[in-house]
Amino acid sequence: MFRKLPSDLTPTEDSPGLRVKGSTRHTRSQGDYVCGGCGAEDHANGDNDVTALVQDYTDNHGPAHRRGGRA
Repeated sequence: MFRKLPSDLTPTEDSPGLRVKGSTRHTRSQGDYVCGGCGAEDHANGDNDVTALVQDYTDNHGPAHRRGGRA
């Protein structure tokens, strides 16, 4: 049996992380993050901006806080 996903996966302070939604024929791609390590948050629309948002999150937030003992 498959687990039903929550209807709203937007990151919050209580549930930090990264959310990316791909574009469709009628909408642009979207992304959001809230960092559980430092509390930073950001939002982006459009492929290029969402790509930059994911790179920022990966390099400076979420996973970066787990590397090298940073928290």
